[in-house]
Amino acid sequence: MGTTGVSRAVAPSLGSSPYLVGAGIYDITGPAAEVGMMGFAESAQKTEGIYMRLWSRAYIVGDASKRVVFVSADLGMIFQSIKQAVSRKIALDSELSPYYNQANVLLSATHTHSGPGGYSHYFLYNATTAGFIKENFDVIVDGIYRSIKLAHQNLVPGNVYINQGTLTDASKNRSAVAYDKNPASERSYYGSNVDQTMTLLKLVAADGREIGMVNWFAVHPTNVGPSNKLIGGDNKGYASYLFEKSKGANYSANSTFVAAFAQSNAGDVTPNLWGPADGVNDYARQNIIGEKQFNKAQSLYTSANTQLSGSVDFRHTYVNFSNLYVSSVGTTTCPAGMGASFSAGSVEDNAVSVDFFDEGTTIDSLDWNTNTADAFKSSFLGGALGVLWPASTSEAYKLCHAEKPVLIPTGVASFDGNPWTPPVIPMQIIKIGSLAILAIPAEVSTMAGRRLRSLVKNVLENEYTVVAGLSNSYTSYLTTREEYSSQQYEGASTQFGPNTLFGYEQEFGKLASALRNGTASPAGPTPADLTNNQATFQTGVVFDDVPLFKSFGSLVTQPSASYSSGATVSAVFWGGHPKNNMLIGSSFVDVEKQNGSTWAVVARDYDPSTTYRWQRDGVANSKITVSWKTTSFPSGTYRIRHRGHWKSGWTGAISAYQGVTNNFTVQ
Repeated sequence: MGTTGVSRAVAPSLGSSPYLVGAGIYDITGPAAEVGMMGFAESAQKTEGIYMRLWSRAYIVGDASKRVVFVSADLGMIFQSIKQAVSRKIALDSELSPYYNQANVLLSATHTHSGPGGYSHYFLYNATTAGFIKENFDVIVDGIYRSIKLAHQNLVPGNVYINQGTLTDASKNRSAVAYDKNPASERSYYGSNVDQTMTLLKLVAADGREIGMVNWFAVHPTNVGPSNKLIGGDNKGYASYLFEKSKGANYSANSTFVAAFAQSNAGDVTPNLWGPADGVNDYARQNIIGEKQFNKAQSLYTSANTQLSGSVDFRHTYVNFSNLYVSSVGTTTCPAGMGASFSAGSVEDNAVSVDFFDEGTTIDSLDWNTNTADAFKSSFLGGALGVLWPASTSEAYKLCHAEKPVLIPTGVASFDGNPWTPPVIPMQIIKIGSLAILAIPAEVSTMAGRRLRSLVKNVLENEYTVVAGLSNSYTSYLTTREEYSSQQYEGASTQFGPNTLFGYEQEFGKLASALRNGTASPAGPTPADLTNNQATFQTGVVFDDVPLFKSFGSLVTQPSASYSSGATVSAVFWGGHPKNNMLIGSSFVDVEKQNGSTWAVVARDYDPSTTYRWQRDGVANSKITVSWKTTSFPSGTYRIRHRGHWKSGWTGAISAYQGVTNNFTVQ
């Protein structure tokens, strides 16, 4: 990965173009060994290598007076901690701070479940990752910031084109019983119980150079299930890779084509058309769903000829959802709480569940005076966490959550004086001409997203409106009132009670009205900054070692001398722990092809043709297994290079090493 380039003292001029456009991409791959993964809440799922690297993809569009930033990051969630820290880095950067701040920067997660976790500042989301993991947090924050800076430095006059199309065979509703609770008249208005529309933007410089593409399509990246321990971007990350490679993207360049497959209202939408992830066919199914999104995006990109025009604008506010009065229903939202059905997980995506409650557990279907809840707390949370549980919760709190029997009162429980989930959340709309992007800090169900889009569209009277899910913060799920009543997994995870969506509609209505009228939005209450209030139970690398008479980078197992085309090549190295250096912008693996007297790199650890797998051997030894699928590569002579770092047990010094296999042929 290159540097962030040369500072521009003078902002580029629009010239005759309607907008300034720029894109940037940066590596955000965290620790590839012994870190709990984010998404399935399975404490045994810890990183053991890399299938694909994770990236932050940033886009900037500006007119003569304002600019907006959209970032799609290969992460499970964007936690409030990330938005706060990125905003601080921007504020301290004299090149960026005149143009960007928290109000016009939108950070959205793809929602991959195959990345390292521990980067929230709120307790609930770090409970299964042994607390806060600073190494991962820092990589994510720095990578997002650098992707924005690259996009800024790549700004040129240009155009933004928009296109929409339908993708019908890449998703299905995993909570149809809840969706069917919505009014029949409303359901009949739509052709499917999932959103099948892909909305795509094409960014082109005034000189015709293609800059990037971003699209929004609603589907969970959960093809790769909880048995997986390799870092990767799942179906959306794979689709991005395919699109970028088709455009000749160079991940080491400061300026290159950037393609994001961003998340939308996918709260109840699964990609697992064949049943839950089974740990056997996960990657093959990921590729199928990724290819479907890639093919649709490629078609829309090629035919995109509708040019966006009109002003660039934005509105942003913070709202305390723990007790928000909602005028449309004459009552308030609730302090956050997770319901009994939350423990069941989403069985359609093979989320890990606890055998206490099934989906659909409501207050009427459960004798909440039994010992079931106490048994769950003891089993799921463990002794140390059980101590933190409130001795009791008020009757008013329980009644506020209506059908939901609250199992984990995250807005009432306290960890070191702070709630377990954020009570104050950001609301944001960014506008590019006739397109409005709604930043939702939750996983939005299909119908909840439709209602929010319709509301904002009616207020703004604009042509296009998209939902960007998992943006700027994270508060689990957002369902309609009707869906909430059935208390499926998504409804049980709608934290602020039955009136949560009504609160969203109220506050987004205010933002949209402010945009339409050209008036300011209130800043709202400042969310707590918990940077200095984090606990971790993570262990660092004590030291690395290798067997007697071996060296770091030496081979345990050499590849065979020759392979048939399509075969998988494998080699095993003695190596160091990947936590010593995450090789951001580099690679743990290079596949090199001989060209006469020189060698050229043809694949790295971000290519899905390779896998880098770490395994502990004994007390301090590490075995590194590198695999490479030769499919689609030409015949010739190859070798595999592995690089890493090892830590001395005597001095604590961290040193680089490399190892190279014998040559082998592919025929």
